[in-house]
Amino acid sequence: MSNQTVYQFIAENQNELLQLWTDTLKELSEQESYQLTDQVYENISKEYIDILLLSVKDENAAESQISELALRAVQIGLSMKFLATALAEFWKRLYTKMNDKRLPDQESTELIWQIDRFFSPINTEIFNQYSISWEKTVSLQKIALQELSAPLIPVFENITVMPLVGTIDTERAKRIMENLLNGVVKHRSQVVLIDITGVPVVDTMVAHHIIQASEAVRLVGAKCLLAGIRPEIAQTIVNLGIDLSQVITKNTLQKGIQTALEMTDRKIVSLGE
Repeated sequence: MSNQTVYQFIAENQNELLQLWTDTLKELSEQESYQLTDQVYENISKEYIDILLLSVKDENAAESQISELALRAVQIGLSMKFLATALAEFWKRLYTKMNDKRLPDQESTELIWQIDRFFSPINTEIFNQYSISWEKTVSLQKIALQELSAPLIPVFENITVMPLVGTIDTERAKRIMENLLNGVVKHRSQVVLIDITGVPVVDTMVAHHIIQASEAVRLVGAKCLLAGIRPEIAQTIVNLGIDLSQVITKNTLQKGIQTALEMTDRKIVSLGE
């Protein structure tokens, strides 16, 4: 028995195996509580059967389809565990069907070995491409979250605001610095206002990053204001002996914007009726 024999069996029983693979996915999805349509499972099954057949006829085309299948699995939320379990279950069910039809002089162990030799490279590449697609997806999501975690918003001409929410670690501080410097140049900012109202804890490290950011902004020709200094944060800063004397501070964003307007020779006035 050879790979050609396994290929021939799959080719001659495509419809039956397609239904078998689809049913396998549905059964396993019920255990994992996936909420996907029958059409999705049928499409995945068809792609997999096509890959099995292409692996013999055109390896390059098979590799391309494997990459697409793996990416789709990641995008619709199928886990690696689910995928591995489904492929293993399909392998066992295929063996059962082929074993029922094997020739009298063929050994069951030989059949197992031949099926494994046919499937292992394909399934291994599926797992490999899944990992690659997963890492790319996570990386893109991480970049998007990083950009959202330190946005620089122009609120008036030459005045930009960076509202910060949540914990600031070293990696995020680096992103804050990059966004500040790029934003100052892009928006031609004269004043940059960093609002830390949503930052729960300001420790020595956070204060150090803020001071660094303020100094960097000054070096590129703009001024930096720090808003959102709540009483508990002010007390912490004093207790830690942190020197923010070179940074203009305001306790609210509103006061920070008013100060920023004054620094650019503007102010907010009420219009009479």
